[in-house]
Amino acid sequence: MGKTYQIIEYGSFARGKNIKGYTYLPNDIFDTLEEFILSNKNRDVEALEFMNISVKRGIGKVITAKNYVGIIEIKDSITIEILPKIYSQKDVTEAKVKKLVMDMLKTLRKSPYKSLQVANVSVDKMNIFEIFIRMFINEVLLIVKKGLKSNYETIESNERVFKGKMKFTQQIRYNYAHKEQCYVEYDEFNTNCSENKLLKSTLLYLYKNTCSLKNKNDIKMLLNSFLEVDKSTNYEEDFNRIIAADRNKKDYTTALLWSKIFLMGKSFTSFSGSKIAFALLFPMEKLFESYVAEILRKNLNKSLYSVSIQDKTYHLFDKPNKKFLLKPDIVVKNKKNKDIFILDTKWKLLSNQKSNYGISQSDMYQMYAYSKKYGAKNVILLYPNAENTIINKTIEFESNNCTSVKVKFIDLFNIKYSINSLISEL
Repeated sequence: MGKTYQIIEYGSFARGKNIKGYTYLPNDIFDTLEEFILSNKNRDVEALEFMNISVKRGIGKVITAKNYVGIIEIKDSITIEILPKIYSQKDVTEAKVKKLVMDMLKTLRKSPYKSLQVANVSVDKMNIFEIFIRMFINEVLLIVKKGLKSNYETIESNERVFKGKMKFTQQIRYNYAHKEQCYVEYDEFNTNCSENKLLKSTLLYLYKNTCSLKNKNDIKMLLNSFLEVDKSTNYEEDFNRIIAADRNKKDYTTALLWSKIFLMGKSFTSFSGSKIAFALLFPMEKLFESYVAEILRKNLNKSLYSVSIQDKTYHLFDKPNKKFLLKPDIVVKNKKNKDIFILDTKWKLLSNQKSNYGISQSDMYQMYAYSKKYGAKNVILLYPNAENTIINKTIEFESNNCTSVKVKFIDLFNIKYSINSLISEL
C-alpha cells in the first residue's frame, strides 16, 4: 500500500526530520520532489509558483507549498497531497475541504471535473488522486453498462480466404512462395476502436498506480469488458482519430477527458518529472475565481443583469494604440439603469493583525484603474472568509474623486448565502 504525505498551502516539508511546524518527508522522497520542482522551473512562469526550495538555519533544506493545491504521485505509490490553507481553520475537516475542492473543480470550463460526484465516495479516506480515479471508474462503468461502442477497423493481414482488396506489393513480397495465401486489406466492425483502446490503456495505467483496494478491484472487473480491445500504442494519434462530433460517442466524452489527463497530463496545469508518475496541481486563485463567478452567474436574475467573466472591453491606454489589457474577473451590468459592478477575487486570507488587513497596494491600484475605465462606482474585492478575518466590519476605501472600493468576504462553506448577500447590494 502507498503512503500519503499531506500539506496545506504555504506549509513546508523538512528533509528527513521531525520538526515542529514542518511536515516530515523521508530523504529519498524529498530528493525526488526537489528534482521535480527543479525540472519544471524553466518551463513557464506559472510552474515557478507551485513550490519553492529554501534553506533554514538549524533545519536545512525545506520545500514550501505555494498557492497550488492537488496531488503529486511518485512512482513508488507515494502521494504528495496539497490542500487549501482554509484546512487550518477550526472545525474544518479534511473531508469538508476535499469536497469543497471537488465543488470548485466542477466550475472549470471544458474539463471532466464538471461530472464530479462525491456524494457516494468516502473522501475522508481517499486522497485526491484516488477520488479522481473513482470518478473515471464511474464513467467507464456507465459506458460498459450501455455496451462498448463498435467501429470499422481497417485490417491488413495474410488470409487463406480472399476478402476486401488485395495489397499487391505485400502479396508479392510475402506470398511469392505461398500462392494459397492472400495479403488483403479489409474493414471489420468491432470494439477495437481508438476510444476503447484509450479507455483500456487508462484502466491498465490506473490499476498499477491506485492504492485503493476498491478501485483496483473495480478496474480489474472493468478490464474483463475490454478483452477484445488492444492497448493504445500511440495516445496522441488515437486521440486525434476521435471525431468529437460523432453523436454515437457522446457517452464517452467525460471518460476520454479523464483519459487525456491520466495518460498525457492534459490538465489545468501539467508538469513533468522522471520519477513522477502523475501530477495534477491547480492554482487556488483560479479555482476561487471560477467558483465565485459560477455561483454568482447561477444566482443572478438574468433578465435584470448580464455577467461577463474575464472581461476584455478596455485597455489601460488607447493611444497611439491599445496597450495593457484590463481583465477584471467579473463585470456585472444592470440592464435597467446601466450601472456597472466590478468584482475581483483574491485568494488571500486577510487579517486584522496586518497593515491594511493584508490588502496589497498593487491590487488597489488595479481596482482604481477598473473604476475609472469602466465608469463603475461599485468596485468590490472578494476574499475568502477565515476565522481570523474581520467579517463583522465594513471595509471600504474612498478617494476624493468619487472612487470607492469595498471589501467583501466569501464563506466557501456557505457560498450561496455569501453570494446572495452580495447580490442584495448590487
